[in-house]
Amino acid sequence: MALEPGEARSEEFVVEGQLLTDVGGTIGTAVLSTPAMIGMMEHCSSILAYESLPEGQATVGFEVCVKHVAAALRGTTCRVSSSLREVLDGRKLRFDVEVTEGERTIGVGTHERRVIDAGQLG
Repeated sequence: MALEPGEARSEEFVVEGQLLTDVGGTIGTAVLSTPAMIGMMEHCSSILAYESLPEGQATVGFEVCVKHVAAALRGTTCRVSSSLREVLDGRKLRFDVEVTEGERTIGVGTHERRVIDAGQLG
């Protein structure tokens, strides 16, 4: 595996569509949902890993530990970032993840993925 700690990836996304929640109508406006934020963190980490893995290998997520610390309103452009912190036993990957809106932190934490043989899934 060519994946090394320190490798990083980020991408922008717009808070819209299925990324939104109004918490069952209780907050009066639509914001980035926590599950959607976590999904963006997982996606960014999985693509970072996938781009460096040998053919036939992929990753699956198995742990997420994040805090959703600020709201991102409908239409806001956010940036999701993932940085590989460590590789354990050659197959366990620990990422530092973050979602920001400009200089504001929306969510921050860690995400772990395990390298698998993609043929095991089918």
